[in-house]
Amino acid sequence: MKFIFADSQDYVDPRYDFLNDLNGAGRQPYWDDQYPHEILGYAPYDGVLISRAIVGDPGVSGKYSESQAMRFRRVGAREFLRFNKPEHLDKPVFGDCGAFSYSKEEVPPYTAADTVEFYSDGKFTHGCSIDHIIFEFDSNAKGLDGGSDEAKARFDITLQLATEFLAESKQLGKDFTPVGVVQGWSPDSLAAAAVDLVKMGYRYLAIGGLVPLKVNEIHQAVAAVHSAISQWPEVRLHLLGFAKADNLHEFAQYKQIATFDTTSPLLRAFKDNTKNYYQPNAEGKLDYFTAIRIPQALDNTKLKNHAKKGNFVQENLLRMERTALNILRSYDKGEASLEETLDAIITYARPLHWTPSITEEALKRKLHTLRLHYQRTLEAKPWQHCGCAICRTASVDTIIFRASNRNKRRGIHNLGVFYDHLKRIHVA
Repeated sequence: MKFIFADSQDYVDPRYDFLNDLNGAGRQPYWDDQYPHEILGYAPYDGVLISRAIVGDPGVSGKYSESQAMRFRRVGAREFLRFNKPEHLDKPVFGDCGAFSYSKEEVPPYTAADTVEFYSDGKFTHGCSIDHIIFEFDSNAKGLDGGSDEAKARFDITLQLATEFLAESKQLGKDFTPVGVVQGWSPDSLAAAAVDLVKMGYRYLAIGGLVPLKVNEIHQAVAAVHSAISQWPEVRLHLLGFAKADNLHEFAQYKQIATFDTTSPLLRAFKDNTKNYYQPNAEGKLDYFTAIRIPQALDNTKLKNHAKKGNFVQENLLRMERTALNILRSYDKGEASLEETLDAIITYARPLHWTPSITEEALKRKLHTLRLHYQRTLEAKPWQHCGCAICRTASVDTIIFRASNRNKRRGIHNLGVFYDHLKRIHVA
């Protein structure tokens, strides 16, 4: 299985000043920033995926600025991502429509014709048909039974748009691979959709709707689709938004899975409560460490509100913030003890976890649990044992949970560790 990274403008400023929390002088976002494959010096993935919803369209806002979206359509995805070095040219560039972005709409906002135009402008190698995500999942429904009226309507819409997309995509030529998206409310309905797509002429299918499912439900969904298409061994499968990256090895049994996409390693750096920093262990698995939260007192919403309401004095918050940062850096150099470092960090954590309604006993329990997580991280000093470009240059700042340039750097580190792990367990 090849790992396709779903990009969402995940770049960082290579000249960021961690001591003063300043971007490089004269920095121009995007132009001066670096993507994971630039700052690491290699691509920690086998290809990239860009959603149309991220780029945006006239009337449909995305994450790209207007000028970025115009440039993307002018130069194409590979050049826009600077994913065009000789070593990148054999790696695929996938596109999809970003079904989550319009999941509340009655029908998708896109047509087959304008989606093909988007894929043509972006010079994609692979493009997914327009789908309408189905959030229901009933493991026990048989055939096309079960499912709400809305689920069945979305099922029909997805197949109809796939028919139209396949016809329109022929104008993109043999170097473009159309990918039919499978949606359903049960294993059997997913299997039925997959068979319909293959009979239409698709030879690459993407199973959608996996993000909210539990691991056992994903197995049921994938197994049903895999069994249904086994009579066509040339058909390949892609897992859309596969968020259960820790369980990926379990899916190697499905031989027709060729690719999967995920942002999980990067997002966990700042969206998981405890598993923020990846490190390989001697057993061939991954260890996870909790990043040390030292937010900016003047920018953190909760701390700003505390100061405005008079719950805490802003000058004291700034002093606690600076003390925590300084002592953590001293600890990294061996100039401060573990206990005094933990004391300073937990002192600053207190206002972050305090609320007017919390009891002192409950707050103590919460801070004690946090201290144990931080102690494990600080005792291991994982950033000192990593040779990646992120940890070599950012050092202890890699483990500090504090604004985008640190948090995304940690996420990029995770991508590198995750990609090496996939190769080690022979998944990638």
